Amino acid sequence: MVTSIAQTPATAGADGVSGTQPALERAIEQAQQALLAKQNPAGYWLAELQGDSILESEYILLKFILCQEDDPQLPKITNYLRGLQQADGGWGLFPGGKADLSGTVKAYFSLKLMGDDPNAPHMVAAREVCRKLGGAEQCNSYTNFFLAGLGQISYDACPSIPPEIVFLPSWMYFSLYAVSAWTRTMILPLAIVSSHRPVRRLPEEKGIAELFTGGDPRVGFKLKLPTSWRDFFLVVDQMLKLYQKTSVTPTREMAIKAAEKWLLEHMEGSDGLGAIFPPMVYILVVMRVLGYPDDHPKVVEAHRQLRDLFIEEGDSIRIQPCFSPVWDTGIALHALAEAGVGPGDEAATTATQWLLDKECRVGSDWMKSCPDVEPSGWFFEFENPHYPDVDDTAMVLMAMKRAGGKAAEPAIRRGLKWLLALQNDDGGWAAFDKTKDRPILEHVPFADHNAMQDPSCPDITGRVLECFGHCRIAPTHPAVRKAVDFLKQQQDKDGAWFGRWGVNYVYGTWQVLTGLQAVGERMDLPYVQRAANWLRSVQKNDGSFGESCESYADAALKGQGESTASQTAWGTMGLMASADADDPAVKKAIAWLVENQAADGAWDEHYYTGTGFPQVFYLKYHLYRLYFPLTALARFRRLAAER
Repeated sequence: MVTSIAQTPATAGADGVSGTQPALERAIEQAQQALLAKQNPAGYWLAELQGDSILESEYILLKFILCQEDDPQLPKITNYLRGLQQADGGWGLFPGGKADLSGTVKAYFSLKLMGDDPNAPHMVAAREVCRKLGGAEQCNSYTNFFLAGLGQISYDACPSIPPEIVFLPSWMYFSLYAVSAWTRTMILPLAIVSSHRPVRRLPEEKGIAELFTGGDPRVGFKLKLPTSWRDFFLVVDQMLKLYQKTSVTPTREMAIKAAEKWLLEHMEGSDGLGAIFPPMVYILVVMRVLGYPDDHPKVVEAHRQLRDLFIEEGDSIRIQPCFSPVWDTGIALHALAEAGVGPGDEAATTATQWLLDKECRVGSDWMKSCPDVEPSGWFFEFENPHYPDVDDTAMVLMAMKRAGGKAAEPAIRRGLKWLLALQNDDGGWAAFDKTKDRPILEHVPFADHNAMQDPSCPDITGRVLECFGHCRIAPTHPAVRKAVDFLKQQQDKDGAWFGRWGVNYVYGTWQVLTGLQAVGERMDLPYVQRAANWLRSVQKNDGSFGESCESYADAALKGQGESTASQTAWGTMGLMASADADDPAVKKAIAWLVENQAADGAWDEHYYTGTGFPQVFYLKYHLYRLYFPLTALARFRRLAAER
């Protein structure tokens, strides 16, 4: 019952909790056992990572571009895609979200190619949504490349991406290494595609002319005196298109060769190019236009890596955007450490050894901006040695510090030095590189995936500080003080912090408060209490927290949405960082978690609480509903005992 925690006073005892809250103990035990049961014998944890319909639709469109529509798995993928259609006729970015134009156009096109009758009710409804949202001519840049590849629009409607960018030195304002790691793995393949302009011609009846409302305005763009950065880049785009159409392109062949070499090098030792779905799709088109035969080992391997992302159930197949074993393992081990699992436990020993084997010991892209540190760090997937990231590294380090024992100490020391070296000049940390904020880049025509850059963000910076606290880096350390100053500057007026990689302000505010507390920041300072008060203001009457992905598009929805277990855990941990465990708001949230635990020891969670690209792509991590609530419950127990 809720009253067993939130309202019943503790009897006398050393911890003020033991003997009076058996429901809490049962909840922790059940969650811990559920998490341990999910550990792979090799030592890692891995749960499904769920995205939206573009994964299925883009795979279908890819297979048609490659003239491989006879793939026997496509009907099952189509079944799953069809089942994602919303009541309004469109396809959204997350369950309960508004219909997304680009996602709906791609889904409609895929279903039509796979034989769905365009006059069927579900297709009519989808068509009406597309036209209501402005028509297919308003799709984003990455959708346009699929439409151009299947002959529905001209490549002139796609942004020009010259492969010559591979030659630009990294110190230039715009270069391959000035954009985010995920962007460079997407745009370089598209640079080759936009140079070759391959088109698979379809019968007219298979096309989607009915989704356009009046042509593509970008095709008819006229050169004019630019009055904004957007205009400037549109002029540049048109000039590049004119250059493409001339017979004098002296550097083009050399640039394509250099780009091909870069792509092949970045596929080595990885789960695929970038180890994420979009570049893994684009590289297959690149190999086709460069003349690789279908039985070439690189082509065969690239197809296999995509198929590895499939989850087949009955007559449907859904596709994951990537794997998340390092991330899942770091957080799971951290949760278990909070619950009392230590270095001598088998689960901790096997997890630590698995994580140690994943340390990146060879430098890659990140060394362009940070050459003077010994290679280290951890990536997100099974294998992605070119792209260790700050968030995973911080998570793994503090998990191993708590539960890894002496065997982990050398790697922890290397990882800490790597994290310190990747701190940005503004005091914060980005995801993959030591970066500078270059806001002008957000205006280039292919920046509409809303993640052109990888600037410092509060949530990652907060997690790094949390890691530093566990690893006993002094509060007076210059890196800590710079990071705290950065976080003060990034705080919203209402006290919240933006969450780049989790939804959203609840995520960011939790992570910052936890990080500040871990490095010894005074938690009674006004700016800290302003953040705690914001969390209290969005906590629901039943003690829970919930925030919709819509808060990225509408700041008025900050902290608003259906309750979820993961977000309730985040909000609770944020409050625990800034208040005593005896705080009524904390106890109320803990009570909600205890009462809402499912029979399997986890919690039911239907909504997406992970972020890929804000306003473009969201994620549901299927273990968030287990290891974050476990962490919150176990932390409450520990803090209550300490009190």
